Amino acid sequence: MMLRRLHPIAGAIGFLTIATFWTSTVLVEIFGDAAAILTVKTAILWGLLVLIPALATTGATGFRLAGPVATGFAAAKRRRMPLIAANGIILLVPSAVCLQQLAAAGDFGATFLVLQAVELLAGAANLALMGLNMRDGLRMTRHRRHPKEA
Repeated sequence: MMLRRLHPIAGAIGFLTIATFWTSTVLVEIFGDAAAILTVKTAILWGLLVLIPALATTGATGFRLAGPVATGFAAAKRRRMPLIAANGIILLVPSAVCLQQLAAAGDFGATFLVLQAVELLAGAANLALMGLNMRDGLRMTRHRRHPKEA
């Protein structure tokens, strides 16, 4: 029972954290100055201390809930998880570190702009994939919340 409560909470924390990173980045790029961009990029690095455990917990509890042979919606969620993880490990975390370092150096040139574009695209992809997982998770639990009458 604890896993069934922990999994959606951890997933929501992960989703909302990424959404906050993404939205903050877009807003600061449009309305902020160099100091504000540095503040957001530094806050994102600190936010990884929330995001990484939340996503790890979501993945671990999801695999545990699905069992050894996932089918249906659980199988679809399981297929998306490696994409979400790889996107985060290969693109998002290194981009966040590099962008913060570039912002701290006051270097907002071509490298910063390309990395920022990559980070925003990868973040949007993860939000979309995580949103699909949340949708499928809700579909899986719908019958538990509203049992059909015989």
